[in-house]
Amino acid sequence: MGNIILGILVFYPFLGGLLCGVLGRKNEKARDYFADFVTVSEFLLMLCVFIFGSRRGGETVFQLGIPGVCGMGLSFTMDGFRLIYGLIAAWMWMMTTILSREYFTHHKNRNRFYIFFLLTLGATMGVFLSAELYTTFIFFEIMSFTSYVWVAQEENAPSLSAAATYLAVAVIGGMVMLMGLFILWNELGTLQISELLEAARACPDKTVLYGAGLCILTGFGAKAGAFPLHIWLPKAHPVAPAPASALLSGILTKTGIFGILVISSNLFLHDGTWGRWVLGIGVLTMFGGALLAVFSIDLKRTLACSSMSQIGFIMVGIGMAGLLGEENFLAVRGTLLHMVNHSMIKLVLFMAAGVIFMNAHALDLNEIRGFGRKKPLLKVIFLIGALTIGGIPFFGGYISKTLLHESIVEYGGGWAMRCIEYIFLLSGGLTVAYMTKLYVAIFVEENNDKKVQRKYDMMTKYMNPESEFALTASAVVLFVWGVFPHLIMDNVAALGQKFMNLEEGGEAVSYFSLNNLSGAAISIVIGAVVYLFLIRRFLMKPEVQKKQVRDSYINPWPVWLDLENLIYRPAIELTVFLTGIVCRFLDSAVDLCVILLRKTIYRDSPLPYELPEGTVFTHAAGKLLNALQNLKNKTWRRQNPTSRDYVHIMALNREILRENNTVIQRSLSFGLLLFCIGLTLTMIYILWLH
Repeated sequence: MGNIILGILVFYPFLGGLLCGVLGRKNEKARDYFADFVTVSEFLLMLCVFIFGSRRGGETVFQLGIPGVCGMGLSFTMDGFRLIYGLIAAWMWMMTTILSREYFTHHKNRNRFYIFFLLTLGATMGVFLSAELYTTFIFFEIMSFTSYVWVAQEENAPSLSAAATYLAVAVIGGMVMLMGLFILWNELGTLQISELLEAARACPDKTVLYGAGLCILTGFGAKAGAFPLHIWLPKAHPVAPAPASALLSGILTKTGIFGILVISSNLFLHDGTWGRWVLGIGVLTMFGGALLAVFSIDLKRTLACSSMSQIGFIMVGIGMAGLLGEENFLAVRGTLLHMVNHSMIKLVLFMAAGVIFMNAHALDLNEIRGFGRKKPLLKVIFLIGALTIGGIPFFGGYISKTLLHESIVEYGGGWAMRCIEYIFLLSGGLTVAYMTKLYVAIFVEENNDKKVQRKYDMMTKYMNPESEFALTASAVVLFVWGVFPHLIMDNVAALGQKFMNLEEGGEAVSYFSLNNLSGAAISIVIGAVVYLFLIRRFLMKPEVQKKQVRDSYINPWPVWLDLENLIYRPAIELTVFLTGIVCRFLDSAVDLCVILLRKTIYRDSPLPYELPEGTVFTHAAGKLLNALQNLKNKTWRRQNPTSRDYVHIMALNREILRENNTVIQRSLSFGLLLFCIGLTLTMIYILWLH
């Protein structure tokens, strides 16, 4: 029965999505409620599995194998970590589906959105419940293509551009990941996650494992939004619908973290070298995302850059788990808890942003300024998310960030780790600063336009009861989650820690000791300083509006510092240009050799019967047409005769036809040549491995 449940959790949303599309063509209201039914029933089933599986203490409770699918078959399992993230994914989809009914009231292409919305749920569950990396890859790629539709939903220029970037990063990352899986399969003979640890320990050539690991890290890191493959994240979130943004940020990025955890906790368990690589990427991602968020003046873009930063915090934890070796209790638990925190935080914040957008129809802070001044419920909901992500004591983010900070302190390691600790605290301070900017702008300050402010203040019914339930329930869960760290958070961490091969528990952490509170206090002070002296003084510009001087938020971040346009697109264009030159040269090399041979060794000699132009057939056809022309001139065209050399005309037509065929053949040969080069390189690589 348990095996069947795994199959239902993965494939039931796929069926639901297809049925949603059929139903939506006949009755849109029925489709909306059916989508609610699918996600609610998925959550209830996952909740029952969680209650049953949590009693096993993180052990594997269910397994399912489907042989023959995609060659190697599909394999699924359910353990402690998967219980946690299966439940979180189902919860987030349920809440965003409830919000979607009101959010999409006046949107087009709703039927398409619901189809791919549920298809992505099935793909995401497939990733989290996968028992081997081949299954992970299949559902990971399905998820990338189905979620592409979310980003392109509005079908305007910004959304289509962001969707193209998102898909390009996903596909290229996926192909690099697949190459890493090929290497891993060739070296270890297995992709089963439960077998990777022992197989890696028995592998004599660790260099090959590092190569495979970097390829896989590239693929998963691209989806997670890790630097420098984060370029899709700040562009996709502002243009995607708010329910989709909540899932893109809160759960789809975690599928990338899931893959990074798999390879870090199995292929490179307690590996200091690997830990340094991941830690370095994490530090850059953590600080870079926070810095971009401070400068941003778009609500959803700020939250997107914040997601990038929080992913960096999580990767710092993964890196520290590798560096600390068997003493990585704090790092493992901090990583798991911050993953959960970030998922639930972004659910609350992006849904709140969705409510703001569907009423104000804007995301720029200067336009939505003062929207929430007289909306106490929305104010409290947003405040819970802001305090949690800011790491304020007595909220969940404080607990996970304290564990991550203490893991850095525990490792020590001289000036380098001291610098990383400072960047960690600074990034936490920047988080406090940009969340303060958002909260003050939306819920404290007044809009510069008095008429707009009066309009905002008069919006007493700004969301329906269903949307109100979705936001309130999500905020309450987030609040309760952080209020009882030992009762709830520690037990959840204990349930999922075996996934990272942490078998034993450590000593209970005194979260509210003076030493731990001091770290949060430092970040809070940094945040206050950044907000007061950077944001208020340098990131706000006085403007004259209606004979009054008012401050407006500005973003002086240089536009040219966009990595996509600065580095990636020029690099791709240069690569295509250079490759085209090489391929054109190779394409014409054979023709040059033939011409050279014909001019030297195999010199052509004129034949006695060789025609001056054309062929025997064109010559005969031309002669016949010339004879018909002469007959015409001697009869009915005697007064107005014509004189055309059809032998020459037929020869010219034949040359035009031959040149067109040559162009087509050369284009085909060019494509075949590229294919042969790729195939040759692949064969050389395979032979080199053996």
